[in-house]
Amino acid sequence: MYKTLFNLVFRKMDPEKAHHLAFFWIRLIASVPGLRSLVRLVLAPRDRALRTTALGLDLPGPFGLAAGFDKDGLGIDGLAMLGFDYVEIGTVTGEPQPGNPQPRLFRLVEDRALINRMGFNNQGSARVAARLAARPHTTSTPVLGVNIGKTKVVEEADAIADYVKSTERLAKHADYLVVNVSSPNTPGLRNLQAVSHLGPLLHEVRKAADRSTPHHVPLLVKIAPDLADEDVDAVADLALELGLDGIIATNTTIGREGLTAPAAQVEAIGMGGLSGAPLRERSLEVLRRLRARTEGRLTLVSVGGIETAEDAWQRITAGADLVQGYSAFIYEGPFWMRRMHRGLSARLRAAGFRTLAEAVGSAKTA
Repeated sequence: MYKTLFNLVFRKMDPEKAHHLAFFWIRLIASVPGLRSLVRLVLAPRDRALRTTALGLDLPGPFGLAAGFDKDGLGIDGLAMLGFDYVEIGTVTGEPQPGNPQPRLFRLVEDRALINRMGFNNQGSARVAARLAARPHTTSTPVLGVNIGKTKVVEEADAIADYVKSTERLAKHADYLVVNVSSPNTPGLRNLQAVSHLGPLLHEVRKAADRSTPHHVPLLVKIAPDLADEDVDAVADLALELGLDGIIATNTTIGREGLTAPAAQVEAIGMGGLSGAPLRERSLEVLRRLRARTEGRLTLVSVGGIETAEDAWQRITAGADLVQGYSAFIYEGPFWMRRMHRGLSARLRAAGFRTLAEAVGSAKTA
């Protein structure tokens, strides 16, 4: 049914307008308690065998919604209602900013992909922090990650102070915190992935998080698929040296290899980060490299090109403690997580594992 709706309605709409419309309906349904419970019952059945512990957090399953869908923390409960095991909001910047001029979000339907140059459009860390502070917390409150990035107008030399500002405002409201240095849509941002810049940045963010809250907030860094293998190794070594809690791999790519969409269409879209199915192989390569380098000493979150339960299972057995998705959600619709959970449950049992933790990294010795 959703695919028909997508082809008849959403596909003909501007992608960003379609996003806002769909997100409005998710939030509206979630605002009605009885209806929210009914939808959750249908879309988010839980198999206890999928429960997992990562980053010191107890999660109902391994699959979360990646940052980018809910930039300002407007619909956390509605997204959990659809079955996501945890929700990562953002990217949030120190100051509010409108992002890049529209149009800035594009579909490549044939490739099951998106290109975006949103430019970290968000309401800013002060407003998002106030919204999170006002949220009621119950036993059904989903695990929440907060992804932070650099304000566009802030010079690279002042980036650390900008990240620290967001950390001081948001860390107390986050179950985990992500430093995003890998979006291609903020000028100079990816320069911060160089370990000479990344080390001091992560050190100061860690200190700021510890100042802001008495409990330990897990800290992760999100990296690009475009890093050379030796740079992936360098980030892994740095994360271990600094005592980081984990790495999220990977963000969108500036590459355009392997697309089936007409070259003229891709060229007309122009710059931006490519996400979705075309990232599948490189994201898996980076995961395997990180797993081999860190030997299970960091929590690894794999994202990029995950569409099916088989994709997610492959990441888990390759060493991912958690997985995330976003682009496939646009193409698969509200029943996506229900299919994911059922497929993962079937694979877990077929492989003879009692818990998901037993499956993590098992492909190395299989």
